[in-house]
Amino acid sequence: MIARKPKAIVITGAGRMGQAIAASAEQSQDFRLVGIWQRGADLDELVSAADVVVDFSLPEATSQVIDIVLRHQKPLVCGVSGLDDAQIAMLDAAAERIPLVFDRNMSLGIAVLMQSVRVAAASLGPEFDVGVFEVHHIHKKDSPSGTALKLGEAIAASRGESGTGSVRFESERRGEVPGDHEVVMQSATEKLTFAHSVTTRQVFVDGALRAAGWVVNKAPGRYSMQDVLFDQR
Repeated sequence: MIARKPKAIVITGAGRMGQAIAASAEQSQDFRLVGIWQRGADLDELVSAADVVVDFSLPEATSQVIDIVLRHQKPLVCGVSGLDDAQIAMLDAAAERIPLVFDRNMSLGIAVLMQSVRVAAASLGPEFDVGVFEVHHIHKKDSPSGTALKLGEAIAASRGESGTGSVRFESERRGEVPGDHEVVMQSATEKLTFAHSVTTRQVFVDGALRAAGWVVNKAPGRYSMQDVLFDQR
């Protein structure tokens, strides 16, 4: 039996998430860590030696990452939060030439939750009021969270709505909570609740590495964790 060759992986972003992904990659038989990039280092050299790039840097660095992965035609996994419309447009343009996974939340459980609320919203219809509730640590700047917005968008789209105006959002910031999300669908006669709770940020590391292994050798396109788990394309 021929041993499977580990995928060469580059991590962009030397923060807590980048370091955690790098540590897990080093312990995995599926990956070989080429290096961790931060501002001032030679990203070209790192990416040229990679099979896949995982970006957990900052929004202001992501544009540079996209330019260089395009130059070297390397698959990309991007988990950077807070990207603006212009940067999202850059990802969409890049996806015409390379395969990339972009998701606001790399958790496998959130991907399953997304699938579940889509089915429920489409089945129950607009008669049910919908609320999306989230709790995160006090350091989180965006509110509602990107994941909460993504859940609301999925629900609205499943009900044929062009915006999330019918979805109620509530956010709370306290302590060091990694991330709790709850979706409640309620009519005059019944209530349906979906919940997901993160106990450790390792779930995002595991999801990012699963996406990195999946996206290699895929056709160009912009994928999400839904595609990674359910291979919808």
